[in-house]
Amino acid sequence: MTALLQAKDLVRVYETRPGLWTKPTRVRAVDRVSLTVSAGETLGIVGESGSGKSTLGRMLLGIDPASEGQVLFDGKPMPEPGTPAWRKLRAQMQLVFQDPLAALDRRLPVAEQIGEPLAIHGLVPPADVKDRVFELMAAVGLRRDQGGRYPHELSGGQRQRVVIARALAAEPRLLVCDEPVSALDVSIQAQVVNLLRELQERHGIAMVFISHDLKVVRNIADRVAVMYLGRIVEMEASSDEIFAKPLHPYTRALVSSVPIPGRKLESRIILQGEPPNPPGGPQDAHSIRAVPWLKHSARAPIPHSRRSKGGRVTACHFPILRKFPLWRKPA
Repeated sequence: MTALLQAKDLVRVYETRPGLWTKPTRVRAVDRVSLTVSAGETLGIVGESGSGKSTLGRMLLGIDPASEGQVLFDGKPMPEPGTPAWRKLRAQMQLVFQDPLAALDRRLPVAEQIGEPLAIHGLVPPADVKDRVFELMAAVGLRRDQGGRYPHELSGGQRQRVVIARALAAEPRLLVCDEPVSALDVSIQAQVVNLLRELQERHGIAMVFISHDLKVVRNIADRVAVMYLGRIVEMEASSDEIFAKPLHPYTRALVSSVPIPGRKLESRIILQGEPPNPPGGPQDAHSIRAVPWLKHSARAPIPHSRRSKGGRVTACHFPILRKFPLWRKPA
């Protein structure tokens, strides 16, 4: 499959100032991330809150500039933000936000907001905008009469459908979904996930699905990348493989927390301690909490990613130790 999106050694550094008279500290929100997304496939990105998932998603779209590295779309480097070429590329890549109410303008009916991308990019004649909006609403399961309502008059699931319809208005080739179902009820989550899957199969859209809910990611993603403190610690060519046989200890902890109907979480792996402080932590902070069973891990350097014969990428000193317990049980 041809790669539609490529990220090469992406780095995003933020400067923070803890106090008024203190020197600014540098925080690496994204640290040397490389990945590819092919046309028509879904890449799931999972990890704890603060692992850099949302920042990476914005960097893939060119919303947040990279401190280092490069993003290629359709084999070409991402244009400079704000340039005419960058604005033209906006129609081919869209973002589905986590909070649909915050993503929508509460002063405009939802039909007008769905039609905004059509007018901005000049995709259809003005006389055909209304018909195109109704087509998009029908595609995401909304009725025509709901187009005249304001965002606060719709339910959470309906608002998310409006956001998806607006993202699809420009007929994008890439869709980045940043926690699109985390604010919804479980039953509504299933509806939105099924909708995204159907739209992807129908239009052949490539999708980056960012979430901390592994159950949702397993159902929708073709491949999965696991992020920890700004780095991808494990990435597999098949989502089923990474959930069946996780190699990195951090991935094992995440997978063990997924509830299984009819079974207790007796084998759940509990992460010990708190995540290291990125501004003040040591350079090997990635291994302190991820591999607590190694006595010398506090002095171990950050491991480089290695690719196995099966195509799996793992950043771990000992990724295939299966004989010994990797985690200490909580006291």
